[in-house]
Amino acid sequence: MMARALPAWLRSARVLAGLSIVLVIMLCAIFAPLIAPHDPNEQNLISTFLPPVWSKGGDPAFLLGTDSLGRDVLSRLIYGSRVAMLVAVFASLGAMLIGSALAYVAGYFGGLVDALIGRAVDIWMSFPPVILSLILMVGLGVGLRNVIFAIVLVDWTRFCRVLRSEVMVVARKDYVAAARLIGFTHWRTITREIVPATLPLLITLVSLEMGIAVIVEAILSFVGLSVSAQTPAWGQMIADARQYIYDSPWNLIFPILAIFFAVFGFNMLGDGLRRTLDVRLTATQRA
Repeated sequence: MMARALPAWLRSARVLAGLSIVLVIMLCAIFAPLIAPHDPNEQNLISTFLPPVWSKGGDPAFLLGTDSLGRDVLSRLIYGSRVAMLVAVFASLGAMLIGSALAYVAGYFGGLVDALIGRAVDIWMSFPPVILSLILMVGLGVGLRNVIFAIVLVDWTRFCRVLRSEVMVVARKDYVAAARLIGFTHWRTITREIVPATLPLLITLVSLEMGIAVIVEAILSFVGLSVSAQTPAWGQMIADARQYIYDSPWNLIFPILAIFFAVFGFNMLGDGLRRTLDVRLTATQRA
């Protein structure tokens, strides 16, 4: 009985699995100073390349071992989640605000407005996203704000293109036409009639974009164009560990796994929300 009382999206195994992974990473990011056993930048040159605690030669003080400078890998992973989650949340929300605003305008009004916005999206999407992000970071400089800004400038097109098609379908529904006939303004029609109908798709796109943002940030930090060297980041950890892959492969594996699980969690959450919130998919599954 209690399970039936929950919303449909909370009864989805995909949503619960993705949400659990994302919440764990979020909690690690928020409470990093309390969870991390060591200072992530504290060096101990006597204890370099220690293996994980379950391997021969492991030290219980360093559960996942140490890197080439004797820094605790677990602490750096935990603090690295802060960078990943900050970028995931703020970059995806920024891209959503710009892309969805243009999508609603283009899909609702159509005509010349739609053509102009559509051409702008086509031109912007003709550039490879990662290459465009790298170019922007070279011009903007290193820094977390610049990373978020670069991802927003690149990925707003994902929201605009996908959401625009959905808005065009909804804008031609009878209840939207009825709203206009009874005197609704354009703003009220969009916010009261169209936005609620497209909200499930928008939520799904945001959750999927968060996973993409984590990957882009990891690529930028891997090439040294994200945060400073004093700030732990998963991509930066991979870049440091690749030089010592034969001496300490765990240093390379752990940040890769962290990125994998973060992206996997966001994708599972997005797919689960799409399946439970989209009325058309729900009706098809019931049929």
